[in-house]
Amino acid sequence: MAHLKNKTIREFNEKDLRDRLRQTRTDLFKLNVESKKGTLRKESGKLKPLRKDIARMLTRINELKKK
Repeated sequence: MAHLKNKTIREFNEKDLRDRLRQTRTDLFKLNVESKKGTLRKESGKLKPLRKDIARMLTRINELKKK
């Protein structure tokens, strides 16, 4: 999954954000499992950007709720 920028996150509506958030969380879960097993090699640099993407999406969802 590609890294999301704030500009693209702001273009999504709330439903699309929630779908993308669910997908990103499952990707992060799979990478965490591989990391714990010790089989994660090339994708080890993807963990931190995925966590940041999740935080950005949650922030945007909360901003939409306040409006």
